[in-house]
Amino acid sequence: MKKMASLDRVKVLVLGDSGVGKSSLVHLLCQNQVLGNPSWTVGCSVDVRVQDYKEGTPEEKTYYIELWDVGGSLGSASSIKSTRAVFYNSVNGIMLVHDLTNKKSSQNLYRWSLEALSKDSSPTGVIVSNGDYDREQFAENSVPLLLIGTKFDQIAETKRSEVLTRTAFLSEDFNAEEINLDCTNPRYLAAGTSNAVKLSRFFDKVIEKRYFTRDPSPMIGFADRKRFNFKSLHYD
Repeated sequence: MKKMASLDRVKVLVLGDSGVGKSSLVHLLCQNQVLGNPSWTVGCSVDVRVQDYKEGTPEEKTYYIELWDVGGSLGSASSIKSTRAVFYNSVNGIMLVHDLTNKKSSQNLYRWSLEALSKDSSPTGVIVSNGDYDREQFAENSVPLLLIGTKFDQIAETKRSEVLTRTAFLSEDFNAEEINLDCTNPRYLAAGTSNAVKLSRFFDKVIEKRYFTRDPSPMIGFADRKRFNFKSLHYD
């Protein structure tokens, strides 16, 4: 067995509003256990997951996935945002986490992604008319994204179709696959499930772009369109 210290690694940001369940998600991904007593993240918390890249193929290789759970909120003072910006260096992938029961947390993912990808302490500076975001400045980036919706268990059966329609629009806007789950139930990420397959595919993509892509394509999620449009989320 390889020594863990000798493994290559990639850095994945875990971004989203306070209270959406980022710490619980990271604990579940890295420890395969439910976090019994979640607390607010101050600054940034880092945990590590082991990923077998291209598992089951001759190219299989084991890597570290560093998951950087970034705390704070978009309404933070500029000094806090500026401090948070140091965590955005040398990023290989981003998990965008939102609470499926909280529409605002979904809408705020646009701002979180822009803050991280522009390394700008004032992401509101790139808002253009009608609540849209200009994508053109990100055309040269190449950062894989994964959209994760939490608290799926708290959505009433009668509301699930409506919520999943909204997440589908988000997924389309970011050109990212989506995973919806309950962080207090490991079965949502059990081996062989569609969520587990999507997660592994995302980590493989992050590793591939970091170690095997010499000429990265335009940044996933921003290249195909000029603007994010909040109206596409159908928030009434």
